[in-house]
Order: sequence, then structure tokens, then C-alpha cells
Amino acid sequence: MDAAQKERLLSRGVVEIIDESEFVKLLESDRPLRLKVGFDPSAPDLHLGHAVLLRKLRQLQDLGHQVVIIVGDWTAQIGDPSGRSAMRPMLTAAQVLENAESYLEQFSKIVDRDKTEIRMQSEWFGPFTLTNVFELTSKFTVAQFLAREDFSKRFKANQPIAITELLYPLLQGYDSVAVESDVEFGGTDQKFNLLVGRDMQRMMDQRPQQCLLVPILVGTDGVRRMGKSLGNYIGMNEPPNDMYGKVMSLPDVSADPDPQDGETGEERTRNTVLDYFDYLTDVPTAELAELRDGLAAGTVNPMELKKRLADELVAQFHDADSARSARDHFERTVQRRELPEDIPIYEISEALDGKRVSDLLVSAGLAESSSAAKRLIDQGAVKKDGQPLTANEPVTTIVDSSIVQVGRRHMVRATRPPKLG
Repeated sequence: MDAAQKERLLSRGVVEIIDESEFVKLLESDRPLRLKVGFDPSAPDLHLGHAVLLRKLRQLQDLGHQVVIIVGDWTAQIGDPSGRSAMRPMLTAAQVLENAESYLEQFSKIVDRDKTEIRMQSEWFGPFTLTNVFELTSKFTVAQFLAREDFSKRFKANQPIAITELLYPLLQGYDSVAVESDVEFGGTDQKFNLLVGRDMQRMMDQRPQQCLLVPILVGTDGVRRMGKSLGNYIGMNEPPNDMYGKVMSLPDVSADPDPQDGETGEERTRNTVLDYFDYLTDVPTAELAELRDGLAAGTVNPMELKKRLADELVAQFHDADSARSARDHFERTVQRRELPEDIPIYEISEALDGKRVSDLLVSAGLAESSSAAKRLIDQGAVKKDGQPLTANEPVTTIVDSSIVQVGRRHMVRATRPPKLG
């Protein structure tokens, strides 16, 4: 590695490396390292928050190191809280396999799947006996696990912690032993689990893995970590126009979704756009420093900077032509408030005429559910030919060729079939 590669690898999109000096020695040893990352197949849809970690894997993969993906088909049946207050639902084997394939298809947008080793936990946990489980549990104490932040908060608040949840870090740690991991990757919320793997390897006479922790990406609301359940995510498989529009909706300044102890209020505030550039693009670090100074001095236009970010991300996850087309679409439909040329046609069925507009939104794919449709209407986000619709408005008010619009990016041209006779 040259100095620029080393800086990019160790600093961009990295919060902490345990142990950094040992990690650097391993990189300089010319031995291909085994880079472990696990994923929970209960949530197969990847977003830009996941891309931060995947980009780091690709950088190391390009240097000749081996990526090892662990499909958590066993731990998906237990659930990892990792800052969540409840366990995730158990999955069937068929659901796990379906979600895993979806994950790997999206994963391949960044990491070379042909150069990736894919392992299922059931390879080693399938033959596990109760004796093996007791052996694992004997290596750690309850006090050690209650030191984990999310467990500690729930314990102090008298909230339930299932014993199965305490097993999760042990199983994830044993994954590192099973694949002889040299480096494990995860978000800062996974630090405890990664360290359990490091300790377990040492107990089992393996070289302890290094732990590389990536930052938590704030979502489009500028407040919470990006997540599908929070509705503040930008999916890696989003259509170009939607991805571009969501990037343009990012707040200029946001709260840090993963504040560190001792930080001041000012330090817990981040420039959202520059963080996205830092974690998700290859724009040189020196240039990012110039952009930061330019924003502070007022010599950089924040709107143009956000457009450049949207260009970079759409081109990365789609292609350059899609990025140009998405920019044009955004400028026409949002900035100049023109209607797009390719509005989808939606034919209103007669069965809807006795119902309300909220039912039409669901039928037309503009809302996920009736309750979601009603919330959008109450927020004033739903319009017919530019005029807001009310919650009690009947479908019969939607006439032929009306434009029904939700927000700025989603709309249909409603049509009515000609009546016979």
C-alpha cells in the first residue's frame, strides 16, 4: 500500500480498529487475511448504511484479501438486540435462504461475489450438542454480558432479556473460531460481539482477530440511524430517480446517531452531506477538507454540493447515464415543478368508486397500507392535480386524467375505463 491507500483504508469510514498497530502489521505481512462479516437474513434489504462496511471490504478485497460472509441462519432464529428493545422474529429455513440470496445480490453491487467465501452457520452449529453449548457458556459470565450497553439499559429498566439473547454473542464469537477470522467488521453497535469473538479465539488457541468498527450512518431524517423500519433509508436497489431525490432531501446538518462519551453538543452535530461523501465516495480526503472549508466560508453552494453527492451515489449503484437522467428529472420536477414525462398510468376500477381516496392510494402502489395512506393525507402530502386531498374524500372525485401525487416523486395519472352501453 502507498500512503494514500493506507490513509483511506485506516481513516475513511472507520471509527475504531482493535488493535490498529497489529492490524497494520498483518496488512504489511503479505499474507492474505480472512475478513469476516456476518449478516442477519431476517432483513435482506440493504441500504447505504450497509454500504459503508461493504466498501471497506471491497478496498481490502482489491488488495488481495479474502472476504468471508457468514449467513446467520442459526442466529436468525434467536435475534440480536444490538440496541433494539425486542427480539427479532424467528425464521423458517426457506425464508433464510430466500433472504440470503436477496442479500448477496445486493452485496454484489459493491463486493466481488466471485472472490467471496460464503458460509452458513449451520455448517458448524448443525452438529452442535448440548455439551458444546455448555462449553461455550462456561467461558463467560453473566456480569460480562450485562456490561453490554443495550443489555445493561434493559436490565436497569426491568425490561425482559431472554436467555437466548445472551447466547447470540457466543454464537457470533464462535463463528470467528469456525472460519479462523483474521479481521471482523461491524458497526459500532456490534463492538461487544466482535470482542467476544476475539476473546474466544484466544481461549481456543487461535490468533485473536482484529476488530474494525465502521460508523453508523444517519438516515434521511437527520436524527436516527438509517433503517427501513424507521422509513429514513436510501436502499441500494432504489430506482435512480428515487435515490437521487432522497439524497437531495438530506438535511444539511444532522445529529450524530452514534455519539461518543464525553462529546459536546457541537461535536454531536454533523454535516450530513460531508459525512456521506466521506463514508460512501472516493472523493479525495484533501478535497473533502476544501469543501468543508468552502461551506464554512460560504464559497461552496450547499445545493450544488448535494447534487454532486447524488450524482456520485446514483452513478455508483446504477451508472453515469442514470445519474444524469435522475439529475434532469429532479431539476424538472422538483426545482422547476414540472410534471415528469413518464407518469405511470393507473386505471381506477369501478369497485373503488364506493371507497375513499386512501384505498386508491394503496391500490395504486402510492402507499403501503390504509393507515399509511391516511397519515400521508393528514400531512398534506397527497394532491390531485396540485390540490390537497382530504381524508374523507371519495374516489369518485378522481376524474379521468387526474394526476394523483404523493410527495414530489411519486404519482400516477388516473384513468377511467369507458362505460359500455
